[in-house]
Amino acid sequence: MDLSELELPPRILDAIRKAKLNSSVKILSLSVADLQRQTKLSGNDIKHLLREVALSVPRVPVASALDISEGRCHPSLTVQMLTTGCKVLDEFLRGGIVCPGITEIAGESAAGKTQLCMQLCLTAQLPHQLNGLAAGVAYICTEDVFPNKRLHQMIQNFKQQIDPDIAKTISFGDHIFIEHASDQESLWQCITQRIPVLLKRGMIKCVIVDSVAALFRGEYDIGQTATRAHHLRSLGGFLHNLSYQHRIPVICVNQVTANIAGNSELGSQDFIPALGLTWSNLVTCRLLLSRTRMTLENTVTSTGHASTITVRTMQAMFAPHLPRDFCYFVVESQGVRGLQ
Repeated sequence: MDLSELELPPRILDAIRKAKLNSSVKILSLSVADLQRQTKLSGNDIKHLLREVALSVPRVPVASALDISEGRCHPSLTVQMLTTGCKVLDEFLRGGIVCPGITEIAGESAAGKTQLCMQLCLTAQLPHQLNGLAAGVAYICTEDVFPNKRLHQMIQNFKQQIDPDIAKTISFGDHIFIEHASDQESLWQCITQRIPVLLKRGMIKCVIVDSVAALFRGEYDIGQTATRAHHLRSLGGFLHNLSYQHRIPVICVNQVTANIAGNSELGSQDFIPALGLTWSNLVTCRLLLSRTRMTLENTVTSTGHASTITVRTMQAMFAPHLPRDFCYFVVESQGVRGLQ
């Protein structure tokens, strides 16, 4: 904060300017005696200066757990949930995707990660009374080309599942901002320059990166582990700042790697999320998707032919609000649907 904006007499402002005390940190870190010696001000003037500077410093709001639960707290302490568009999955996730924070969706190929992310692109545009965010989504692709045809199919089916009056007022396809990042430099430029502009204009309230691992697994040699960890921390730290500053959810897709040790947070697993412990410490909530050998018969109403779809699992690996558990879901033409 500019100290000239403080409600102080001109003589006090001139004194601290001559003493080169141009920040609140410098003033508050000095004792009363040191301030008097450097500024030549009286004891009362120093007390007045310290009081005004202390009041201008942003304070972290404090509230009890009961106040937060009942909504009687500062807006920065409230936790909002973004619906997944499925009641079963929302119940499993205790309301949906938590925001603010970074939610990681990890899984093997064809586990349903991109399908779930595209469904969140639609639910984020729903009004607040339907547990949406009433804004658009920034979708950053780092692997394959964005599946536009699949998105349009999901939009048509999604409109039939919600209130017709609401469906008429939302143009779902016009509020998804897609960016392709083929390397770390373009990803960093997009996140640090383009995304903040969209957030300040209120055009988006959700950021999806699909995926983080694609750019961090192949661009480093074995001896560059420390460099990769530093870049990961920079990326995660900036995403956290965006999330908490604008109160938005950040969703990052992650690949998996073979589990050599043969165990993980939920017991025996053939694979675990990639990028190691450095990235794990940056994630607020980790969801692991996987395919099972079970199938489910699905009757296609347009043709009447029966087909089988693969049953998948969603595991809550860790989260501040979720127990370690899992649920079953399937990916249909309508989107992602949980199974009771």
